[in-house]
Formats: sequence, structure tokens, C-alpha cells
Amino acid sequence: MTIDQQPDAAALDRSAREHLWMHFTRLATYQDNPIPVIVRGDGAYIYDSNGKRYLDGLAGLFVVQAGHGRHELAEAAAKQASELAYFPLWSYAHPKAIELAERLTDLAPGDLNRVFFTTGGSEAVESAWKLARSYFKKVGKPLKTKVLSRSIAYHGTSMGALSITGVPILKQDFEPLVPGAFRVPNTNYYRRPDESMTPEQFGTWAANRIAEAIEFEGPDTVAAVYLEPVQNAGGCFPPPPGYFERVREICDRYDVLLVSDEVICAFGRLGEYFGAVRYGYQPDIITVAKGLTSGYVPLGAMIVSEKLAQPFLDARSWFAHGITYGGHPVGSAVALANLDIFEREGLNEHVRTNSQLFRSYLERLYDLPIVGDVRGDGYFFGIELVKDKATKPFFTEAESEALLRGFLSKALFEAGLYCRADDRGDPVIQLAPPLICDESHFAEIEQILRSVLSEAWKHL
Repeated sequence: MTIDQQPDAAALDRSAREHLWMHFTRLATYQDNPIPVIVRGDGAYIYDSNGKRYLDGLAGLFVVQAGHGRHELAEAAAKQASELAYFPLWSYAHPKAIELAERLTDLAPGDLNRVFFTTGGSEAVESAWKLARSYFKKVGKPLKTKVLSRSIAYHGTSMGALSITGVPILKQDFEPLVPGAFRVPNTNYYRRPDESMTPEQFGTWAANRIAEAIEFEGPDTVAAVYLEPVQNAGGCFPPPPGYFERVREICDRYDVLLVSDEVICAFGRLGEYFGAVRYGYQPDIITVAKGLTSGYVPLGAMIVSEKLAQPFLDARSWFAHGITYGGHPVGSAVALANLDIFEREGLNEHVRTNSQLFRSYLERLYDLPIVGDVRGDGYFFGIELVKDKATKPFFTEAESEALLRGFLSKALFEAGLYCRADDRGDPVIQLAPPLICDESHFAEIEQILRSVLSEAWKHL
């Protein structure tokens, strides 16, 4: 479909209203408003059913690393589907899953030598919790079942992953959830408990709260700690200096597994294949999805240390867990082609080279009274909005509702920028464009944000 050959926008809108249940969406929003229907993508841009172009400032959903319209990825899917469209990994294997598993373990840090495939991030996160529980039972520590994660952190929507998630509003309609998940503070330096703390002091303080929580729950009951390299929900909290080094020490001391949830952060988002490499720490498990295929086909995985695999090598032992579409042949083929693009085009290097330039364009917005903080890393940034820069008061629920849903989300999209206006913590704008973006895109993002945020301040 070309820009000149648009579908029937009215028919799509009507059908979507009647039949499509969109995710995380207030359906009432579209009772009197048209539903945005995206029909095409090309590079860093997407096009709606009316032919309007938008800069994809969120890479779909932190997914489309290599950009839209990559024929090489579509062709890899078609070729594999013509040879072997589907076969499960239940006691059998197929070449593409084998090749991809080996390639991922070659890229992963340390002795992460085993890959368990899923179809998405929530499944990978939940699989890691199941593995942690099963592992400790097999090594004679059956009480180690609990997990820790950070406040406001998002780890998925299946019941186990949702239990690990630290966003109360996402959980309340589904409680009671899986018991045994507990929260520790996040690494939002902008909202640190003591303004006099240096970044290093804050990192030590935040990490030590993990040790404190393990002691409180009982070290013989805690199985794992789930941490994102850069926490997504709340608006891109990078780790303070020394944070992960201290967390690794704590996990080793208490025999607790460190799960690096990299569903968002892996595959170039931070300028490395894995965020753990970016920040120099060694996880026991890495969970991935999204950018593994640049979103062209669903695929996820948990990448596991050899230590965790050992108890399952006994003749009568098994990990009693599986997923029908995990390691799908087509998904595996696309992931391999995607990694080829990363290597050939140097996408990680491109992000490392341009990250500070991207940040500099966003930091130009500090002259606006509504912009309180710009934070993040790689091609993954959050802009926290404030009512007063000096006192940093919190928004009320009504104020946040009016600002984000009443104005910002729609205004940004109408101005030609697809991104996230989020209030799972304090109000933030999140940006995670395709990794192919360059200075021209950064400038366009800054210009649109400047115009819309200036108008938003008037609404406050």
C-alpha cells in the first residue's frame, strides 16, 4: 500500500469501534472520537489511514529497533514459513532455534549459556520466576520462593509477571495475585529521599534497601530480585554509580538470583546487546523480547546461567514448563536476520555515538517551566513534568488526568509525534525512537515537544 492508496478510513474506524478491544485503552475515549489507525511504516515514520505521517518516537512500543519497512526481515519470515512454518520445542528442536540460542549465548555476558524461548516479555519474566522456584527446590532450598522488584517497575501482565510489577493501578482489578512478590525503592535520583545525597550515595542507599528487604523476609525465603537496567515505568530511571555492583554483592551474599529484565533495554536500546553489559554487572538470568526481532514477529526468551541448568541435567529431572509458540521457527529466523542488521549497520555503535546528542536536544527543553528532569540513556529517555521546579510538588490525580489524557496525549499525536505520556509514577513523556534515528529526528522531536509542552503549561 502506498501513501496514495489509502484504505477506507471511515470503514476501519467503524469496524474498530464495534469489534476491536484495544490494550490498556479506555474504550469510552473513542465513543465520540475517531480511533487512530496506523496502516504503514517506513524507517522512523508511521502513517495513519488518512495518509498523515508521524515520527515514531517510541519505536512502536520500545520494539522496532531496526526501523519500519525492513524488507529483509519480512523476507526472512516468508522464507522460513515456506520451509518449516511451525514446530514446537517440546522434546524436539529445529535449526533456527538452535542457531539463535547459540548466537544469543555468544552475545550474553558470563556463563549465560542456555536459552528458553517464549513468545513475549511477560512469559519470559514469569518463566524466570518458575525457574527460580524449581531450581531452589532441586538444590534443597524449597522455601526460597519470594521475589523482590522495584516500586513502579513494570514487568508484565500475566498473573505471575503482574505480581512482580510494582504499579498498583495495574494490579487492583485482578487481585488477589500470586503471593510472594515484594517491593523495594527504585532509582529515581530526581526524587531521592535526601537532596544532599550524591549519585553514589543514593545508589548505595537504594541497593542496601534490597539487603534490608531480604533480611526482613528471611534470606531462606527469597529466590530472586528483578531489576531493569534502566527502569521503564516512572520515566527511565538509570542506575546510580555503583548500584548494580552492590546489588550483585547482596545477591551473592544471600544466595538470591539476579534477574535482569531487559525486555525493553536489550538489543541496542542502551547501545549494547544487553543492558547488563552497558552497566558492567553479571545477572543469573536475562529476560528479553521486543527488540529481539525488531517487533516483526513475536519472540521472547530467558537466557540462563549454566549453574541454573545443572540440576535439570539429572536423568529423571525436567523443567515442567513450556509454551506452544516459544522459539517459533519464523520468529527465530527473523531474530537472526535482525541480528545480522545490527552487525552490518552497527546499530549499537550508532546509539552510543548519538546518545549524548539526543540528550542534548531534549535538555534544550529545560528552559520550559513545565520540564523538571530529563533522564535516561542510549535511545531511551524520560522527561518528568512539574508544576514548580523549585519545590517539585506532586501532581494530584485530577491534575495528572487533565494534563496527560485531557491534553498531552492527543496534542502530541496531532502534532506528528507518537510517544508516551505516562502517569504510572509522576507525569512523564517517554521517548525511545528506532535506533536508526539521527540528528534530524532529534531536532524534529525537540521542536514538537517544545510547541506542545509550551501549550500544556498554559493548561496548568
